[in-house]
Amino acid sequence: MTLIAHGIGGVRDLPVPESFFFTTAAIVLVVSFVLLGALWRRPLLERPEDGRALPQVLSTVLLSRVVRVLLGAASVALLVLLLATSLLGTTLELLNFAPTFVYVIFWLGLPLLSVLFGDVWRVLSPWLAIADATVWAIERTGRVAAPVLDSRWRYGRYPAAAALFAFVALELAHPRPAYPRTLGVAIALYSYWALAGMAVFGRGTWTRGGEGFAVAFHLLARIAPFAVRDGSIVVRWPFAGLAGADRVSGTLVLVAVLLGSTSFDGFSRTSFWQNQLADVRASLADQPQWLLDLATTFVSIAGLAAFVVAVVVTYLTAVEGARRLVRAPRSLVPDFVLSLVPIAFAYLVAHYFSLFVIQGQFIYSLASDPFGRGWDLFGTVDFAPNLAIVSPETVWYVQVAALVVGHVAGLAIAHDRAVTLFEDRRDALRSQYPMLGLMILYTVGGLWLLSQG
Repeated sequence: MTLIAHGIGGVRDLPVPESFFFTTAAIVLVVSFVLLGALWRRPLLERPEDGRALPQVLSTVLLSRVVRVLLGAASVALLVLLLATSLLGTTLELLNFAPTFVYVIFWLGLPLLSVLFGDVWRVLSPWLAIADATVWAIERTGRVAAPVLDSRWRYGRYPAAAALFAFVALELAHPRPAYPRTLGVAIALYSYWALAGMAVFGRGTWTRGGEGFAVAFHLLARIAPFAVRDGSIVVRWPFAGLAGADRVSGTLVLVAVLLGSTSFDGFSRTSFWQNQLADVRASLADQPQWLLDLATTFVSIAGLAAFVVAVVVTYLTAVEGARRLVRAPRSLVPDFVLSLVPIAFAYLVAHYFSLFVIQGQFIYSLASDPFGRGWDLFGTVDFAPNLAIVSPETVWYVQVAALVVGHVAGLAIAHDRAVTLFEDRRDALRSQYPMLGLMILYTVGGLWLLSQG
């Protein structure tokens, strides 16, 4: 979905051929792999005791109940504003506050905040704030605020993956994802999903396995140099939170939704895909518009699902290849799955950098007139965004850098896990040959998709 096109419109004017970037990116990955094998001979990330605590006064303030309540109240107020503007405000997409906030500020800004500062969604989630307030109110009456079902959770992260897939399907497959009324209904439905899930299964359980954004932002937050440990904020090495295995079922599928959705977004703007949709419309030319929209939506959802499945299959193939090379007695799927998290974030940056930088500026004017009624609450309604703030060449270089850095980070995380798993250094290196191939495939494929946008 694009409010304003977030690709670079092709890279035909670059001073060097596109193939140069593809080749260079692959070479960088191979060189990084060789250097990791030569220099990284023992685990450096799997050290849970590493990290330096911030001054206790600072941790106490930032983690205080007052800060949590204030941020929670602000997030609930913002949720109410989004529901009101989307359902009651103007139906013009670019004049309504909700579409730009949801698809640009929220969906692109929260991952960035998570990667920079840690799991901030735990204090910014309006649904968790509502649940916390409800529990507090119930307990004030002397009753116990217990979930409806107090049984063991057996669903892993699959419900969260399904919720996240529903969101990206709305974003990428719906014919008018930014139409305010459609978005308002989606916000209301997701709010019901989040709140009902916490009521039935409990706040902690649902935010760890059922609330899609909470789980996705938590995984991305493991990249951050900050973490909370024993009531204190700790500064650690970036990516250290991704060290080790993740044996929670559904993690691979959820990361695949993140990675596959951004890949499909790039693919959906190629002439090939646009021609497929045109053929679908042509075959139903004499049918009503709602049927045309329904058909193209189903085709797009199928395409999106195919990309998610492709991520899962390619990862499973690479990991099975690694297992066979070292004759490991068990599956290695949980051991390397977190190496895909920085790649998912890299794809997010690469695909949406220009959208965030350009379209994000419109939030200043929209904040003054959120309903599109001609208001000027903060005196910013006439703010003129700088649409030329970044050149197409700059966007392309940022995209290339994001993909290369993300994949090198993925290689490093996988390598660190390998030297932890295998005492024989040669086995550790051999296990990473298929992972190197996977990273090169993702990098070159990602660059090609971006170049076709």
